[in-house]
Amino acid sequence: MIFFVNPVYTVMLIRAYVAEFVASMLFMYVIMETGNSLAIGATFALVRILATPLSGGHINPLVTIGLASGDYFPLVEVIPYCVAQIFGGIVAVNVFRNFKF
Repeated sequence: MIFFVNPVYTVMLIRAYVAEFVASMLFMYVIMETGNSLAIGATFALVRILATPLSGGHINPLVTIGLASGDYFPLVEVIPYCVAQIFGGIVAVNVFRNFKF
């Protein structure tokens, strides 16, 4: 049996995963780099504004899991979202360690 995958839906999912990855990476980097609550809050607001239209702007795997447990988010997409968010955090840590400006 051959399954048809809608290419538009696939592109939308890839955009959502990339948005979660970049949003998590940027947010984690600013937290580690500045430690300034005003900068962290401003970054969180910016990341939410930019990522929400593409992915919902969860940024945190716990938010994704919580929304899925309440049937507000499809269970099929939980693992890819969490993987993108966790890898975003890992990349932010590596950038912070290796590229001090």
